[in-house]
Amino acid sequence: MRAAIATSVLTLAAAGLLAGCPDRGISKVDPAQGRVEYKDIPVKVNRDVDLLFLIDDSPSMADKQKNLAANFQKFIDVLSTIQGGLPNIHIGVTTSDLGSKGADDPMAGLGIGTIGQGGCSGLGKDGNMQLYGAPVNGGQYISDIAQADGTRIQNYPPGTLAATFAKIATGAGAGGCGFEQHLEGVRQALTSTNTVNAGFLRPDAYLAVVIIADEDDCSMSHSTLISGGDTSPLGALQSFRCTRYGVLCDDNGATTATMNQVGPKGKCHPNDDSAFLTKVSDYVDFLKGLKPDDPSKIIVAGIVGDVEPFSVEMRAPPMMTKKLPALAHSCTYNGADGVEVADPAVRIKFFLDQFPNRSTFVSICQQDLSAGLQQIGDLLKSVIGDPCIEGALADVDLKTPGPQYDCAVSAVNNLNMDNQTETILPKCTPEDATATNQPCWHLVLDAANCAKTPTQLTLKVEGQDTLASDTHVIANCVTQVTDDSTPTP
Repeated sequence: MRAAIATSVLTLAAAGLLAGCPDRGISKVDPAQGRVEYKDIPVKVNRDVDLLFLIDDSPSMADKQKNLAANFQKFIDVLSTIQGGLPNIHIGVTTSDLGSKGADDPMAGLGIGTIGQGGCSGLGKDGNMQLYGAPVNGGQYISDIAQADGTRIQNYPPGTLAATFAKIATGAGAGGCGFEQHLEGVRQALTSTNTVNAGFLRPDAYLAVVIIADEDDCSMSHSTLISGGDTSPLGALQSFRCTRYGVLCDDNGATTATMNQVGPKGKCHPNDDSAFLTKVSDYVDFLKGLKPDDPSKIIVAGIVGDVEPFSVEMRAPPMMTKKLPALAHSCTYNGADGVEVADPAVRIKFFLDQFPNRSTFVSICQQDLSAGLQQIGDLLKSVIGDPCIEGALADVDLKTPGPQYDCAVSAVNNLNMDNQTETILPKCTPEDATATNQPCWHLVLDAANCAKTPTQLTLKVEGQDTLASDTHVIANCVTQVTDDSTPTP
């Protein structure tokens, strides 16, 4: 039973392709306006971040875990560029091995296979955070918290953050249950009844969940999905059951019967009426319920396989010669020990998409995951609030001396909630702290904090203290546009 997952990339706060008319609010955009840079800056800066890594520990994941561990420093490097330095972080690691228990089962079902070689039994890791011998003291997670005097309290040896995480990530191994319950693993790790992980979640902290896997989610509602062996009417006891009963495709896969037929399929999505897998929306609701007052504090990311192409083929499982229906791999790459593969992660992609502007999707089919980890770091940096303008802003009035930049800036309350409200902020007059139309905005040169950006400009709001503490300042600034023959900044 192998494992595999999917790709997709959410535009981060750096010269995105969102388009907005600079003299309008965020709710009104004009695609003809060209490229813009999107900024989301909380009025009240929150530097507390709880990071949960859900690592697939099933067979075929060894190379991917090493890749993650080798490049984790790039992720930390991005977080360290946030104004004020590395946030106050908790980092926990759990796995997709939940044994043979479904979410709605009163107890675990019968075990299958050989434990340590992809077999499933009992509760597996049960969502408990793992250390695998890493030098972490006091709790099942890494903690690194800044103090008022500038020092930091760390529960691991100083200067070894990346090495400590690497030991945990590779310690997960590749022998866990081959029916990977990624989303249920996240829920079990974060539920209030899990006393092993006590202290990880902080009430006011951002919560970031990163799923690293090479096969789609198979969070069972009932262990009957894996009971009955090969004689079951569900088909051969292979992880294709997760696809057949957990996903439907509008093109050539609208029923479980047609999902079992060989050939390409399209417009695929979770099967919400599955008798065996839990609805993906249940996990979305669970996560958002952890931050009921501000669901924008939830950030999710997936380092997984490409969603497309999606096709069913006949393929012999490892150590077998008989070909059986199987989900075709959607991407491959050359790993340290040979060709590595991943499968379409339709359920995970749907899960990520339910967190707009708070999610990103990276292909696991890469020899070097550094760029993907940097992308996730950029997303977190954006969410925490980075006022530096990352792109090269366009001079929208070449006839007027000096650069004339154009931004649309709004104060938004209850961001991404049904009762969201928006107030357009004017440009400051004059453009300094003496402005008479506060609250207002202007761009300020900040070479110290924005040294690595093209313009070294930061977005500053005068009269910010008059805004409610839950306000988000949302800005869209016009960036340079080039023709197809010229690289875009």
